[in-house]
Amino acid sequence: MTLTIPQLQDKLKEWKGCELAKNANPVLGEGNPNADIMFIGEAPGAKEDELGRPFVGPAGKFLDELLESIGFKREDVYISNVVKYRPPNNRDPLPEEKEQCMPWLKMEIALIKPKVIVPLGRHALQHFFQKLSITNAHGKPQKMNDDVTVFPIYHPAAALHNGNLRQALFDDFSALKKFLDENGRAN
Repeated sequence: MTLTIPQLQDKLKEWKGCELAKNANPVLGEGNPNADIMFIGEAPGAKEDELGRPFVGPAGKFLDELLESIGFKREDVYISNVVKYRPPNNRDPLPEEKEQCMPWLKMEIALIKPKVIVPLGRHALQHFFQKLSITNAHGKPQKMNDDVTVFPIYHPAAALHNGNLRQALFDDFSALKKFLDENGRAN
């Protein structure tokens, strides 16, 4: 029996396999279950923890703006995180927290079957390509296999902390749009 995204969300609510689950709410991905494009961040922040939804704080609002800049809405794509619970004080997720939550992300990827995975930032990128740095790889498609391309982009939160990255994010989204157009991927 194949799980659906809502069933996966219900299972995550019951799961206590990560220390973070003791003090935070579960945040599974959301969006179009048939999306060709899946965006993956690192972990929920305060607003995401509060609302139980990914990318709804300041970084999420910027992500919405970036999506709109290439003609997409949130409903067109699927958005998730590597870690499914907010780390205390928004610290970086620990390697074991990423490892504990990885089966959830793998299940989401298996259900969505995206053709393009967009890791937002280094934590998400390291899951797919451990040796690549986000500084060198952002905005450049990386072939994962015959069916899936990984297209790394800086995390939107990085531009909120460093205004110089704002234009790089818009440029990367333009490059993503060009890649999608050239490869016949519209949604």
